[in-house]
Amino acid sequence: MAKSVTLAFIGDVMLGRGVNEEITHTAAECLWGDVLPILRGADAVIANLECAITQHTHKCGRTAKVFYFRADPAAVEVLRIANIQCVSLANNHILDFDDQGLLDTLKYLDAAGICHAGAGRDITQATTPIIMDIVGLRVGIIALTDNEPDFAATKDSPGTNYLEINSNPLTLSLIESAVVQLRQAGAKLVILSAHWGSNMVISPPPHFRQFARAVVDRGVDIFHGHSAHIFQGVEHYKQGLILYDTGDFLDDYVVDPLLRNDWSFVFLVEVSDRSLYKLRLIPVILKYAQVELAKGKEFTTICHRMQSLCAAFNTNVIQTSEGLEVILETGKKVTVL
Repeated sequence: MAKSVTLAFIGDVMLGRGVNEEITHTAAECLWGDVLPILRGADAVIANLECAITQHTHKCGRTAKVFYFRADPAAVEVLRIANIQCVSLANNHILDFDDQGLLDTLKYLDAAGICHAGAGRDITQATTPIIMDIVGLRVGIIALTDNEPDFAATKDSPGTNYLEINSNPLTLSLIESAVVQLRQAGAKLVILSAHWGSNMVISPPPHFRQFARAVVDRGVDIFHGHSAHIFQGVEHYKQGLILYDTGDFLDDYVVDPLLRNDWSFVFLVEVSDRSLYKLRLIPVILKYAQVELAKGKEFTTICHRMQSLCAAFNTNVIQTSEGLEVILETGKKVTVL
């Protein structure tokens, strides 16, 4: 393995609706703006894919919905060009265009060589964690969601890895079993990606905090949360790093002027040969169907909000020229290998 591996975590990437329209007449790299060099500079980018990639236009009949997100197959190039090497599919939009929409998404991602976890052709595939080799580091990824129970996979139908968020022994044993499976397969770093909770919530509720800490206790190294549409604080807990919510990253959404779902970060986690040792946070601004690096007053305001949110977890954060950096407690490295 290389001396250092940098993993970039981003939140929801929604390539449907207005973004899908932009894709038809805009070069794929333009949607990522001046953030693209940072994404390409990481050894791999991991995101939540908040739409189906399909030409199937029949909307899901499993449950009534307000919003349906679908992107044409050309959207895969938007992911590929941004160095997105793995996406979570465990969310409340992956079956917006029925089972066929999910099956098509799997097909297009596989053809592009983009790994995916958290949804599949049946319950076995949806719940099976994956392993990636990222410049010599074997990384295991588990993906789940507590959103849209009607989208849950069964032994006979496609769907998501649906799991209620709680800390009862049965729930945690499922996570622990997946971690053990990944370790036995050679994973040196284990990530749990969770699309969890309600929209527009600025802090995780107590039972979410309890759950995230409990899965770290059971061997998860990095918890990658998303779903709130706004970023939440980060926490170093024992040997693990908890990103409670990584917010939005690329979409066409209406902006809440108070909660500011157009503010987010690239979360860059640096892993050495023997430890998880640094988190860098690069603030970004989401425009319509585009993302850009935050600058000036917005740069400072976004950083200050994150520092305030992190204070609730006693996470030491300092401001740098590029954004923020998390300082580990007592300066000790967090062993993951």
